[in-house]
Amino acid sequence: MSASPTPRPANANADADAGDRYIVVVNHEEQYSVWFADRALPAGWTTTGTQGTRQKCLDHIEQVWTDLTPSSARASR
Repeated sequence: MSASPTPRPANANADADAGDRYIVVVNHEEQYSVWFADRALPAGWTTTGTQGTRQKCLDHIEQVWTDLTPSSARASR
């Protein structure tokens, strides 16, 4: 069974990505990530509808992703 690629974090240098646009994506385990808006999504990831600067996306993720436990692990609690 092959795992789908995990989106790489967007460029950590905020100055370098000032003009880039990003989206917030989520996988089947309800794990969130930031992805470049102009790139195709990897298999297993879907957009949440939030888009904007990298910081705006990270701020949104901080608000909505309050339990970092994968959904499959939460279900077995």
